[in-house]
Parts: sequence; structure tokens; C-alpha cells
Amino acid sequence: MKEVIAVVRMNKMNQTKKALTDAGIAAFFAHEAWGRGKGLVNMAVAAGAAQGYQEAAEVLGNKGKLFAKRMVTVVVPDDKVSAVVEAITAANKTGNAGDGKIFVLPVADSIRVRTGETGSCAIE
Repeated sequence: MKEVIAVVRMNKMNQTKKALTDAGIAAFFAHEAWGRGKGLVNMAVAAGAAQGYQEAAEVLGNKGKLFAKRMVTVVVPDDKVSAVVEAITAANKTGNAGDGKIFVLPVADSIRVRTGETGSCAIE
């Protein structure tokens, strides 16, 4: 089993939900998240602003602000990971910075509380 975590734009959430459903993935979580990519921020300037240097904060301007995102989490059997990744990518790719990130992590076990089922049975 794998956990797929995707950070996507807020305005792409409906397309993401549809893409996952069309790929046969009915169960997933969506969380509010705030963040930013590293591409627009000079990390040396950001460090100076964090240390309280006013001129660094002025140079940084609003580039250091966090942006509203959605974090989508789905746990699937290993054989469905590529379908999930492809669905999320297709729904969110614009070719511009900020399209998001996808992380794939191993899951040791899962337990369905209602029935006590474990492993893949608990997520299917």
C-alpha cells in the first residue's frame, strides 16, 4: 500500500476530485493547506528577513507570503499508484510554477475500524 499526498491549487480541486473519481478512486481526503514554492524566494533574503533585517523584509516584499492550497491524501494498493499520480497530474498541470507537488509514501498497514479488516481489504 502507498499513501499519495498531493499539494494542488485551490481552484483545481474540483478537477482533481473528478479525475480521481474517473480513475476509480472514490475515497480520499482533502485538507486546507498554506505554503509556497522555493522558486520565487531568494532564501538568503528570506533568512535576513527572519532575523529582523528591515531592508531584507522590504526586498522580500510579498514574495514571502504563503498561498492557500489544498492537500489531497489517498491510500491505495501499489498497483493503483500510477493511475492516481497520472490523474492528479493531468488535472493540475498548467505548465506554470505553482502547479503543485506529489509525494508517494509507503504505508505499513491499515485497519477499518468498523469491521476490523486489515491491509488492502481495509482500503478497497
